[in-house]
Amino acid sequence: MTEKPSEYSFDEIELGMQKSFKVDISKNMLDAFGRDTGDHNPLHMSEEYASSTSFKKRVCSGMFLSSFFSRLVGMYLPGKHALHISQSLNFVNPCFIGETITVGGKVIDKSPATKIIKLETTITNESGKRIIDGNAQVIVRDD
Repeated sequence: MTEKPSEYSFDEIELGMQKSFKVDISKNMLDAFGRDTGDHNPLHMSEEYASSTSFKKRVCSGMFLSSFFSRLVGMYLPGKHALHISQSLNFVNPCFIGETITVGGKVIDKSPATKIIKLETTITNESGKRIIDGNAQVIVRDD
């Protein structure tokens, strides 16, 4: 691991705080996800099949893309002290191999009693079109 996670404490996190990062989506990444999960749906894995659909090319699995929310929470917001306890997902638009996505999160709520923060989470493409959105709940641990 070359990048160290952020180490925000609960008290350092403020409403409105935002973090984001970019990912270039490659064929190898989507192939590895299919191999590792056993999801071999032809819309995601077969150029031949996908070309016969209304999408005309392979569509990235929404669950593959949403897995980047784990990086957002575990590495950026809050980082080291995170315990990701829930994540809602809305798959809004397709994403294709070769696109660059931006994965982002914004703190929209914070509970001192439970030390849980709520993040608005989004994935957009390079045109700014929303691919996935939802909300995450994260416990910010003291240890």
